[in-house]
Amino acid sequence: MKTVYLETFGCQMNELDSELVRGHLESLGYRFAAEPDHADVLLFNTCSVREHAESKAYSRVGIVGKRKKAGEKLILGVLGCMAERDGVDMLRRYPQIDLLCGPGELDKLPMLIDNVVRTTAVNPPLANNIEDRVALAGNTSRRSAALSASADDLETLDLARAFDPDRATSGVRSAYVRITRGCNKFCTYCVVPYTRGAEVHRPPDSIVEECRRLAASGVIEVTLLGQTVNHYRYTHGVAVTLDGREQPQIGPGLSAFRNETIEDPNLTTFAKLLARIHDEVPELARIRFLTSYPKDFGDDVLQVMATRPRICRYLHVPVQSGSNRILKLMNRGYTVEEYLEFTDRVLEILPDASIAGDIIVGFPTETDEDFEMTKDLLRRVPFKNNFIFKYSPRPGTTAITRFEDDVPLEVKKLRNNELLVLQAEIGAAVHANWVGREVDVLVERLTNRTPVASSAPSVADPRITLGSRLTPKKTPHEDAAENAVQVSGRTPGDLITVFQVPTREQAQQLLGTIVRVRIEGSGPLILHGRMVDLTAALPNEIHP
Repeated sequence: MKTVYLETFGCQMNELDSELVRGHLESLGYRFAAEPDHADVLLFNTCSVREHAESKAYSRVGIVGKRKKAGEKLILGVLGCMAERDGVDMLRRYPQIDLLCGPGELDKLPMLIDNVVRTTAVNPPLANNIEDRVALAGNTSRRSAALSASADDLETLDLARAFDPDRATSGVRSAYVRITRGCNKFCTYCVVPYTRGAEVHRPPDSIVEECRRLAASGVIEVTLLGQTVNHYRYTHGVAVTLDGREQPQIGPGLSAFRNETIEDPNLTTFAKLLARIHDEVPELARIRFLTSYPKDFGDDVLQVMATRPRICRYLHVPVQSGSNRILKLMNRGYTVEEYLEFTDRVLEILPDASIAGDIIVGFPTETDEDFEMTKDLLRRVPFKNNFIFKYSPRPGTTAITRFEDDVPLEVKKLRNNELLVLQAEIGAAVHANWVGREVDVLVERLTNRTPVASSAPSVADPRITLGSRLTPKKTPHEDAAENAVQVSGRTPGDLITVFQVPTREQAQQLLGTIVRVRIEGSGPLILHGRMVDLTAALPNEIHP
């Protein structure tokens, strides 16, 4: 049986796809290697959204090509958005690639690997067997004529997942759960609607059951995933099999969010789905979701978050620009004023909510005035952080053909750096507001860095940054043992928090648990704290 190396590039969607692929292949007897040198099947799950992720993937393809030229018998597969976007032309440009599998066809991957094994034994790599080595959605990815998506077999991959909490790529005892696939927004800079297809919403019963199974396997935190997660809508009774089982269905058009009746008993909205998962799977300590779209985000979701304590008060809501002119060119579908109205509602209903976003600088025709508007928006919203990117034309997008990339690279770099500095100031103020409070932290990893003492200076000290090796003067209550280690985790609001544990053994025991931490210092991207009660969090046999 073949040994597989699987590497993932890009977003959380890709991480979940890789997790599902791994479970599927393992169920068929495949073994997995931690390093590419120890495998004879190499799979790269790719992303087309950011240029950096794509460049890394092509670099890996080049390395495998050299290995194959040197005589190694390897199978190379490219999965995900790059495969879908470039199609079979990728096989011609990179003859070292043996198979392509788009994100909507991952259930067919075992068949593709088997076909490569069988055909390359008797045919040269580029013989007339391309159809046996390619599974791409192509034009069928925009299924808009029928409500039912039951012909899409990818749902079976979600339902049959085999999850190992100790090996999860998304964190200790944390798991992603897909509730929708695809996107209907068609932002001009984005290729996702073309590579992942139209919005397809999974049946709520399937989602709740998957969460229940994950909790039974030891998961304590799930993150619900969707390109526009708050647009989840499932109409019952219209997409069913002959035996009455509900199937995935195409998402509604934008008009469904204008005059809908939330109390429709035949409709499960995103708010209702959140409430069901919280109420029916009490074993889950935390429920998160990504990514939210600012338009059509109703108060019903915010009210569910306010009344269900295990739903994390964290919203990742990309804004992309503070200029209405640029937002229109991006086809974002909202104005700056609508975005600010949304964030104001969030903070009115959920005062302790954390908000994160995405910003693109240097979009075509962006002027200094447009950029100043983006800075004004950042000053207006208490973002805990923003993922800030320089615009780069992406193949397959509308923008690459519609707009000239006319903002010089040096200008993009300057604007990017200026926003990073401004966001650091805003993030520092947001994090400083938590100093002196107690928070629950899901412990995720040992940082392998010199511990920062619990009396770490506040944000006013410019020396404190994420991963600082600074060791402030110890206070009397601190244990100065040389073997102390620092651990890192996240609050319900997704604030990274580090604190000190006396020994590595104790730190290992805390991984995957939720502990109470008092915050005593902060920085632009981090909180520093001290465990309130280490003894209560540890098994009796390793109490200090």
